[in-house]
Amino acid sequence: MADEKDREETAVAEFHKKIKEAFEVFDHESNNTVDVREIGTIIRSLGCCPSEGELHDLIAEVFTPGSEGTPHLHVPADAIEIVQIHSDSQSFLEEEEPTGYIRFEKFLPVMTEILLERRYRPIPEDVLLRAFEVLDTAKRGFLTKDELIKYMTEEGEPFSQEEMEEMLSAAIDPESNSINYKDYISMMVIDEN
Repeated sequence: MADEKDREETAVAEFHKKIKEAFEVFDHESNNTVDVREIGTIIRSLGCCPSEGELHDLIAEVFTPGSEGTPHLHVPADAIEIVQIHSDSQSFLEEEEPTGYIRFEKFLPVMTEILLERRYRPIPEDVLLRAFEVLDTAKRGFLTKDELIKYMTEEGEPFSQEEMEEMLSAAIDPESNSINYKDYISMMVIDEN
């Protein structure tokens, strides 16, 4: 039992180190905050692959004062009255963090839990292959650029224009103007070892 607890403590310490290192890359002010728009990149750099919806929910959990598992601001009732009285002027009572930023202290426990629970794991290679094969009704082993754009912008959780351009630049063979999806899948898959 002690060995299991030691292993878990070691895993948590290792996760904390990885999370801190990833967070610090985007903490440009060195004040333990990052722009909320960088959270997805940080999470993905830690080997997690949440959907945009899951990422939005996660940001809401970390960003919202008082959400479960995160510290929240305790405001005395008389302070609320003062804020209401001075609502048209600059209030002395600021938000817990700068608007649009997430504090490391809030991010660390949530991200540690995600890593311990192995949430948002990448989709296995065989599942990705089957998905591409469903789209490739002619069983050619590739999709054309136009087919890929159609599927990625009109089906399921649509890609943004920026996401689509990024994917196309990595996926499309410029000579054939198509994607050999077996090659692309092998490039996308994360080795978890």
